[in-house]
Amino acid sequence: MSEFTRILERINPGDPKAADELLPLVYEELRQLAAVKMAGQPAGHTLQPTALVHEAWLRLAGANTKFEGRPHFVFAAAEAMRHILVDHARRKRALRHGGGQQRVEFDEAVLAAPDHDDQVLAVNEALDKFAAENKLGADLVKLRYFGGLTLAEASQALGVSERTADNYWAHAKAWLVREIQDQRR
Repeated sequence: MSEFTRILERINPGDPKAADELLPLVYEELRQLAAVKMAGQPAGHTLQPTALVHEAWLRLAGANTKFEGRPHFVFAAAEAMRHILVDHARRKRALRHGGGQQRVEFDEAVLAAPDHDDQVLAVNEALDKFAAENKLGADLVKLRYFGGLTLAEASQALGVSERTADNYWAHAKAWLVREIQDQRR
């Protein structure tokens, strides 16, 4: 039994010291997930990978969730990061579309392409619709897009073969692209 699993078993009944022991074991992995997710952010983005990890950790630690193992924990972390990024994008969007800000003229080329916040919100909205139709496919997208996992890592976390995950991934991408394009019309 791994040290991670032993600590999880102590966390589930409510051992307060176990969470303090778990953070050093998962911090670097969470930091790498956040760095992958944040790599596509535009320069000057106010949310940094370290802040994303810390916020995700606070949400995980405060949720009183019983983790069934490392895959469940990684999925919960990816889901927490997803919600943080979506909340951040919504707050920025609210400020940008009113919020007491003055209007600034931009180059049309910049306006033609949606920014990262709009992309995160569009994916999140489409993903919520997709989850109603295909929960496993939606979970795979969450792990890959918001969690930064590879296909192999995500398939392992979901307990399916890599080939099955690849099929779900292809279907999910096609469905989400079509849905997001329909949103923009």
